Amino acid sequence: MNSKLINTVRWKFIYAFLLSGILTGAILYGGSKVVHSILAAQTYPNYSIPARGIRWLVNNIGSMPLMIMVGILGFVLFFFLFTRRVMLVLDEITAGIQEVAKGELSHRIDLKTSDEFGVVAASINQMAEQLQLSLQEERSAVAAKNDLITGISHDLRTPLTSILGFLEYIEKDRYQDEIEMRYYVSIAYEKSLTLRKLIDDLFEYTRVSGGSLPLSLTSLNLNPFLMQLAEEFSPMLEEAGMTYKIIGGQEPLWIQAAPGELVRAYENLFSNAIRYGAQGKVMEIALSLEGEEAVVRISNYGEPIPAQDLPHLFDRFYRVDKSRSRDTGGTGLGLAIAKSMIELHKGTIAAYSDQGRTDFVTRFPVTAPPMNRDAEER
Repeated sequence: MNSKLINTVRWKFIYAFLLSGILTGAILYGGSKVVHSILAAQTYPNYSIPARGIRWLVNNIGSMPLMIMVGILGFVLFFFLFTRRVMLVLDEITAGIQEVAKGELSHRIDLKTSDEFGVVAASINQMAEQLQLSLQEERSAVAAKNDLITGISHDLRTPLTSILGFLEYIEKDRYQDEIEMRYYVSIAYEKSLTLRKLIDDLFEYTRVSGGSLPLSLTSLNLNPFLMQLAEEFSPMLEEAGMTYKIIGGQEPLWIQAAPGELVRAYENLFSNAIRYGAQGKVMEIALSLEGEEAVVRISNYGEPIPAQDLPHLFDRFYRVDKSRSRDTGGTGLGLAIAKSMIELHKGTIAAYSDQGRTDFVTRFPVTAPPMNRDAEER
């Protein structure tokens, strides 16, 4: 018979029942012999007090009813003793459920039995753990929502305040001449563009992070894809006094991607490298195949990112330099959008910074090259 089956609560009660019956039978058998010897004795005056009591009970109640009463009481007593441990386990489970019901989700039932009660206890512990995690996630979601609202409010208010301020100057004719008025209009226009960029980024981040962005995946070779994108960034690089350098890229790196959406992630990474790596004069794009992964490393040179800031680079509205304005530091959503977009493509992204060099490394699972000619030319 299976040892797991024997160790179940059902069999424990069966054992308790059988043992209680056997011991009760043994006591009744031994008791009947004692009673028989007492009744058969002729020296009544020499009986002890217990013997006289037994003789009185037999004479007034009868031997059979007496044995039945003793048997029932003995069986109940033995059964209680043999099942006491099982009932203590049940009491502990009941107490644990009551603690969880009170909201003590950190409470755990310490049971190491392998029977049904052990399974129930493990299930209750798992349920409490899941509830605790769900509660923590809910609290984190509420905190994130509040942070998002706070960040949006602050980031929208800053350019909007400037726009309203300069428009107020114009509305109340608080300018000296047309040149000054045009200057105010120019600033208000630039702030309006910043505001539109922030709203566009917020909209895109909401779509990407919420998982509501549909992807039409196709085979994509990362090598020509990133080389063409880098060439499109040449004017921005030239304006920042930078150039780009391609490392590797000799072997094709085929992945499943939606080119129109994936390009947004790399545009943000390129823009970030240009914004913070201008003093390094070069942006490196390294492409390689590592095992079953297509690896892209985008590097810029300049002041390294502090170690304490690296884990938060992809958080929305996060900036390494807290003193940067929106004009010099972007919207604070570019890297968050890039991370969400890359994860939508089943990829990963990580940031490394040391000794004046910062790397953003993306990894995607490679796929087989396409069979059709059009995809190969992409």
